[in-house]
Amino acid sequence: MLVLAALLLISSPAPHTQPFLDLSAANPPSTAVTAPIRPAADAASGPQPPCNQEPTPPYPAFDQTAIVKSWSEIAPTLKRDWIPPTCTGWFATGFSTMVTITARFRYSAGADGILRRLGAISELTGVRYWSATHKQWRTLILDAYALSASQADRRRENFAPAEMHEGNVLYFEQTDNLSGKGVYRMYIAKASEDRLVIEVENVTTLRYLLVPVLHAGEMQSIYFLDREPDNVWRYYSMVRTGKDANHLIARNESSAVNRAVALYRHVVGLPTDQEPPAAP
Repeated sequence: MLVLAALLLISSPAPHTQPFLDLSAANPPSTAVTAPIRPAADAASGPQPPCNQEPTPPYPAFDQTAIVKSWSEIAPTLKRDWIPPTCTGWFATGFSTMVTITARFRYSAGADGILRRLGAISELTGVRYWSATHKQWRTLILDAYALSASQADRRRENFAPAEMHEGNVLYFEQTDNLSGKGVYRMYIAKASEDRLVIEVENVTTLRYLLVPVLHAGEMQSIYFLDREPDNVWRYYSMVRTGKDANHLIARNESSAVNRAVALYRHVVGLPTDQEPPAAP
């Protein structure tokens, strides 16, 4: 999951929510969100999110394609010893897979519109991704819904933008086609008119055919969205699996890339199964 764990990518919204405009329809499409996704240049020092400095990888220009990078093949020491930047709120070092995406997109409904999209957990249901193993588009998230607490039996309607205020902690459950059903924690680290920072991680063990593949906290994603003039937003996401993840997850780099891209497309309002796939 990747979710939005994610950070990360539909069914009708819950009755109390308003539809999130499809960006490709609400604004003239640009190559920044419609062109094939391209790999980033290598940077052995590891990813650096936009924490009061320019990020690594850098943001592309608005008329350029998103930059998608898998860090799993850079260097063994990076996977083992990487220290998360302080602003991520992460403490565990190293990773099995790490995917970053940087992009720019235009959206006119402001931060509340983006928060409405992120809070509409049920709309994750049906998100699709390219399966590099099966060479076809498949459903990534089979089911998803908001929870009123961290217990899986506390199902509720989607989160309203007013609930997505800074410092709030929310929970949701989703069923992934690989890691199965799990409960996730979403922390609203920043929520202003010009900047959103959302963190997501699993709080229950994720299993594949009853075999544990990711223990609590081993699937993490963080999303930074910063507004520029003319309704342009910068997008930076990091999706990480822990270095002790089961090899069923850890060795599938293409899957990690395609899942992160599916969530990116969901957030910016693109069809999640839009050709071409990021990692064929």
